[in-house]
Amino acid sequence: MDDLNDDLNALATLLAKPEPSTEAISRSRGRLQERMRGRARRRIGWLMPALSLATTAAAAVAVLATGVIAPARAPASGKEILLVAAASAERMPQGSGTYWHVKREWPTQGADMESWTTRDGRRWTKGEPGDPPGVVVPDLHSLMLKGAKVGFEDLERLPTDPEALKARIAELQGRDSAMAESEQRGDPTRTLVALISELPTPSEVRSAAFRALAAMPGIESAGAVEGGQELLFPDPDSLDLDAELPEIKLVVDPETAQVTRTNCLETSDGGVFWSGREPISVTAEWTDQPPQ
Repeated sequence: MDDLNDDLNALATLLAKPEPSTEAISRSRGRLQERMRGRARRRIGWLMPALSLATTAAAAVAVLATGVIAPARAPASGKEILLVAAASAERMPQGSGTYWHVKREWPTQGADMESWTTRDGRRWTKGEPGDPPGVVVPDLHSLMLKGAKVGFEDLERLPTDPEALKARIAELQGRDSAMAESEQRGDPTRTLVALISELPTPSEVRSAAFRALAAMPGIESAGAVEGGQELLFPDPDSLDLDAELPEIKLVVDPETAQVTRTNCLETSDGGVFWSGREPISVTAEWTDQPPQ
């Protein structure tokens, strides 16, 4: 028990240090994977193939951004998960295709919403409010950030340093009528979540957004779930302290740096949609498959 306490105290000290470099995070991941492979061969045998790397990492050891492997009984924190996702995002290729395709699925209702956006800003949707059932239609809206239109070039010009990215977000001229109150106050939470969820954000900017979120207070890990690791964020727009504070829930796959499920999404007109308790599955990727 004393050894465990010592390790946990060391972890707290390490996490209080300045943010580690990408190289340190990458080395941590490599050592974790090597140890996982070794343990799979020597100890777990036939049980190991049934577990994904992300699930096993959360259950067995936590990857520390400083290159330290935490004890098996210490689960990965929300900060650690986001830092691993940041390292993954930085290494992921940008991807290519004619259309940026976003699909939202409600598992129990069978209701899907899809959009296809080209680099020149043309957009089509299917299943969104007002669309004829099962029909792809042209849409006048484009990509949105802080309630205002944003182009692919705008996303590519965003800073790749977390602090500089937050400063740039504060400077962005949004549309007050479509922004949440927190965005009007300059809180970057919703904008950062949008950058990692459904927007075609460049790899290095996505990495910076993950790092910026990792540095924010109040983020908790709810553990491994279908699709990755569930993270809980305090809702920046909940100001009534007498009521139960809603939480933004994101399921992040730290290996692919993808948000796979969420309970809170930005709408095409810049608003915010809450799904209640039912999570929404999200797929966002480049494709050459035309709208259908």
